[in-house]
Amino acid sequence: MNVNMLNTTLCYIEKDNKYLMLHRVKKKDDMSKDKWLGIGGKFEDGESPEECLAREVAEETGLTLNSKRYRGIVTFVSDEYGTEFMHLFTSDDFSGTIKNCEEGELVWIDKSRIYDLNLWEGDKIFFRLFEETDRFFSLKLIYHGNTLVDHSINLY
Repeated sequence: MNVNMLNTTLCYIEKDNKYLMLHRVKKKDDMSKDKWLGIGGKFEDGESPEECLAREVAEETGLTLNSKRYRGIVTFVSDEYGTEFMHLFTSDDFSGTIKNCEEGELVWIDKSRIYDLNLWEGDKIFFRLFEETDRFFSLKLIYHGNTLVDHSINLY
């Protein structure tokens, strides 16, 4: 049994009906190479989800989240990458100036264009949940390689 499952955060920062998206094009050996994601990353030892999120947002964007909303937890199961618990947040209250990101290009994308981007298939599911419900959710995504083969949703 693997007790060292990865914990990560992911935040979709919102402004003017747009999300700040990270186009992952700069890192070598990136499992999300060429995909579009929100802002986030891996927990450091001793961090809470909120502390990890604040650090990752500052590191990747230069922004400070003034408030955030914990939207759900995603259990990402992969035959290639192992299991990851992704703590999912949104925020529309932030301050600061966006800086250059070492992991990719930061772009404000209109929410109506999100599904046109190169996303992980499972990300489309939680974008639909953002649109359809305000309830906290637990989403399990099962991947074989880069293919989503199953998922389940629980709303709370």
